[in-house]
Amino acid sequence: MGTILVIEDDDNIRANVLDLLEAEGFHGLGARDGRAGVELAVQQQPAMIICDVAMPGIDGFEVLEILSMKAATATIPFVFLTARAERTNVRRGMALGADDYITKPFTRGELLEAITSRLKRRKTIESAAEEAARVQLAPPSARAPGAARAELVIADPAMKALYGQIERIARAPIAVLILGETGVGKEIIAEQIHAQSGRRGRFVALNCAALTETLLESELFGHEKGSFTGALQTKEGLFEAADGGTVFLDEVGELPLSTQVKLLRVLEDKTVMRVGGRSARSIDVRFISATNRDIESESTRGDGFRQDLYFRLNGITLDVPPLRARRADIAPLARAFTAAAGRGHGRGRPVELSQAAIAALESYDWPGNIRELRNVIERAALLCDGPRIEREHLPPKLMAASAAALPAAEPHVAAVDPRARLLGEIERLDRERIIDALARCGGNQTHAAELLGMSRRTLVTRLQDYALPRPRKRA
Repeated sequence: MGTILVIEDDDNIRANVLDLLEAEGFHGLGARDGRAGVELAVQQQPAMIICDVAMPGIDGFEVLEILSMKAATATIPFVFLTARAERTNVRRGMALGADDYITKPFTRGELLEAITSRLKRRKTIESAAEEAARVQLAPPSARAPGAARAELVIADPAMKALYGQIERIARAPIAVLILGETGVGKEIIAEQIHAQSGRRGRFVALNCAALTETLLESELFGHEKGSFTGALQTKEGLFEAADGGTVFLDEVGELPLSTQVKLLRVLEDKTVMRVGGRSARSIDVRFISATNRDIESESTRGDGFRQDLYFRLNGITLDVPPLRARRADIAPLARAFTAAAGRGHGRGRPVELSQAAIAALESYDWPGNIRELRNVIERAALLCDGPRIEREHLPPKLMAASAAALPAAEPHVAAVDPRARLLGEIERLDRERIIDALARCGGNQTHAAELLGMSRRTLVTRLQDYALPRPRKRA
């Protein structure tokens, strides 16, 4: 059901929360302080983080602030545990991007409600966005029968060449290694290879960085009943489940060395042995792997990745360029995510992107790639009251990037009065501060006003003065 990271310095509370999560079918990870929590979050990229506020060393606010600055963890739902949900703490947490607060002591129902509601909302939005991206990204030959037709949006020559490679290699049984930064869409590429392969089996994906070594082996190879504590019944592994199909190993560079040895045996012998099993089972599986690490150099140095496994996985390499290197794809992808965000929020009419917003999107470098673009569009859709997303609905960092990209003023233009320039700069900063506060508060004007230290009436007046649309009320 997903991995949830619990950062809590109280051993009893942390153990109780983890036990509850395991009982409900989640995979729980525990960290006893903020520093360990940050490291686990970056390494494992869990589906959700539950964090205590008051901790020695790095407190909960600092944990959230650090993770919010990293592209890989910035969008993970974050819920605070606190003994006292004081208004100042709530406002500070909301300003940093917290999704919810749970006050100690809490009931089992309160905790589960906070978890399930946040995960459900995130899954709904991401599923809609990913489906839109798949339809838009898929070349005509790869679309499922009956799928909505859409113009092929890949405009960049490098991406066209990449899809040409996919068509040529898809039906061959050769292993494929997909390289690229986090968020460039490596799994979508893997799915397109499987869709065009003609293989009748399933496409099975696993994030190798999301599980502990024991759970990873159990997921990959399966296990026999009683083979370890908690193995209450026999379980088929992903390799067996994908027989006749494709296995996609995302973040393959994170595999422990012991698991690498066992995976190499599977690749060489085309057989799999369940944990606790006595006989090997034959499988017919096509392997596709992906990583954002330089595992070729690591394997050459003998530093964390086996060279023989690298050669086996690297039958052919596909290098996916980052979004900043294919700017022609930004606008079509943004439009697809905009349409998906409109459906995800239950709007009665479609949402569009203004030309000014598109220009701002195209001027930004997108360190988080397609994943970051999708999240920016989702944020803008929350702030958009009308049928169009404007430049003002985008995060301040994008507006700053687009402003920097504007051409310098002509030399003959008259100098601006310094006082007027200063007043204009103050107004611009105030405007951006209001936009950012509304984004952090999910469009809630009352909470945004508290965060800004002003009354709600004052905030509404400022919105009118700056010609900013008031965020629509959500059901």
